[in-house]
Amino acid sequence: MAIPGALRRFGGSAAIVLSAALVAAGCTDAAPPPPQPGAGAEAGPSSYPAEGVPEVVPQPQKAERLGDDVAVRGKVELVVDPFVDEPTRDLAQRVLREAGASDVVVREPGPPAEDATLLVRIGDRMAPGVVKGLQANGWGAPSPLPAEGYVFAARGGQDTVVLGADDAAGAYYGVQTLRQLASPGRIAGVGVVDQPNMPIRGSIEGFYGSPWTHAERMDQLAFYGDVKLNTYVYAPKDDPYHRERWREPYPADKLSEVRELIGQAAAHHVRFTFALSPGQSICFSDPADFQALLAKLQAVYDSGVRDFSVPFDDISYTRWNCGEDQARYGAPGESAAGRAQAEILSRVQREFIDTHPDARPLQMVPTEYSDYDDSPYKTALREGLDPRVVAMWTGDGVIPRQITVSDAEKAAQAWGRKVFLWDNYPVNDFDGSEGRLLLGPYGEREPGLGEQLVGDVVNPMNQAAASKVVEIGAADFAWNDDDFDAQRAHRAAARYLATDPAAALRPASAADPATTQALQVFFDLNSMAPLANGSPWLPPAPELARRIEEFRSGWDGGDRAQALNGLRDYAQQVAQAPERIRASAPGDFVADSEPWLRATDLWGDALVTTVDGLQAREDGAGQVADERFAVAADLARRAEQVQTIPGETRPQGPVRLADGVLDVFVRQAPRL
Repeated sequence: MAIPGALRRFGGSAAIVLSAALVAAGCTDAAPPPPQPGAGAEAGPSSYPAEGVPEVVPQPQKAERLGDDVAVRGKVELVVDPFVDEPTRDLAQRVLREAGASDVVVREPGPPAEDATLLVRIGDRMAPGVVKGLQANGWGAPSPLPAEGYVFAARGGQDTVVLGADDAAGAYYGVQTLRQLASPGRIAGVGVVDQPNMPIRGSIEGFYGSPWTHAERMDQLAFYGDVKLNTYVYAPKDDPYHRERWREPYPADKLSEVRELIGQAAAHHVRFTFALSPGQSICFSDPADFQALLAKLQAVYDSGVRDFSVPFDDISYTRWNCGEDQARYGAPGESAAGRAQAEILSRVQREFIDTHPDARPLQMVPTEYSDYDDSPYKTALREGLDPRVVAMWTGDGVIPRQITVSDAEKAAQAWGRKVFLWDNYPVNDFDGSEGRLLLGPYGEREPGLGEQLVGDVVNPMNQAAASKVVEIGAADFAWNDDDFDAQRAHRAAARYLATDPAAALRPASAADPATTQALQVFFDLNSMAPLANGSPWLPPAPELARRIEEFRSGWDGGDRAQALNGLRDYAQQVAQAPERIRASAPGDFVADSEPWLRATDLWGDALVTTVDGLQAREDGAGQVADERFAVAADLARRAEQVQTIPGETRPQGPVRLADGVLDVFVRQAPRL
């Protein structure tokens, strides 16, 4: 469960709690921790990052400057407790080497080396060495830290950087923060107390159309570790062994890939959740079908899976798949379907999950997975489903306009439990999204949802690498929704993609500014997010629309030279963005985005040429203006003919970007 908002931020009382905990633990030699800097301050979106604190994504619950930066040079000792796993140790070593250490010696607690210039201590937050290091750096820690939480402190003048946690995941996430606080030659002198608001955070590969490749999934799992997402749900609709052929064992080569994915997930502290969707053909009353279901789950359990989902989405409850179900549950319908699903899911929880060590509570997707209005189906499921089973929910619609705390509260009442959000954004597999790459901000999700949701997973696009833009926003929101700023997270996504993907260090300062700006321009052109009917819940090209409105205001007000100069500057940014992105952004993002980059090439040239036409007309060169406008119209026509990649996008169609903004301006400009 999420921690109440009042306890999520830690002020001066944290030091008192820590001191009491030390006494209770028998650490009576520990001195009382010093006063907390800024005790009692309530941070919000407008106050992060605090002065002198590098930006960290996801946004920490509390981060403050403690003093000067810590120099990194020469030999560094990395002292780790046994619970700190190998991937965390390896990442910490990479970070320290790239920050400037000539040698990193990894050892467990014991006497220090005399020739080390810096000690980096990672371990149990209550270990004496960790406690003393936190105190020496002027920082305290709450007690206890929740799951996946960590405390970090570094301050110039001290020879120790300290990271404390209660579990391996917390240590790993602390090192992910360290990699953003480290830069060549130094580690920022800051203190952090941090933990996630939502216990489940990630993505569900639940779209229709071309599933991700194995390489794309491997890359996604590594990326989730970078941004502290801890869940991946394997549920691609077009994998036949997930849905149509659910009874059949995975072929050996496919099962081998699943095992590799499980290992990759574990290395990055991601829960690999295996989903099996039997609803199209299962006979609920048939013991053989129930055993087939358990056998399929057992096969992946034996491979290392500990998280399971049995979804019943996108099926009909107006018919049974066998006559025995009618005899057992009655005529097909909402209530009968709810009873049948509740019975089989509860049996899976009791007879499989409960009998398998380390298996987490079963997840499910209801057939009525959106809205919160009560119904015979919801009543039957609410009353019959084992209370431990986690139900997923998409909001007040399949593609919701917004997701509010009130909506989540109503959904919890309808399902008789807190729900797990399946967020259908940025998925682009429905008719209303034809031709679109959805690169807008993770917006219209209300702060406070961390109190009402079990977790939040986004359903991404067929384009895996491009989905990272929204996934970064979702990671930031699920980690700290109280202080979430959608625009800040959107800018962070551009910086992430503008940073060398091979680098261990990823401070915000490492991002290439020109590539970051080009990506932000490209995101804006592709920011429109449609509802199921194609109408927008996020508007098209808001920054371009603002620039055009600013131009029109100046033009109509008589300052036409300034209006043209301002619009020309942004038009050139649009025209130049594709070249910059192709040259400097990650190759997989470029490949995913290529049709939209080609369209931007043409639309950008059309916009620049339109401005040229307006300038020529202002200069009295009417014939030149007409020629420029004709060229712009031809470029626009060609841009509208660019198609998405066949087989890679569902549905296939012409590329659409900034429509209703860019196209309208190019066509209307000759009449201004």
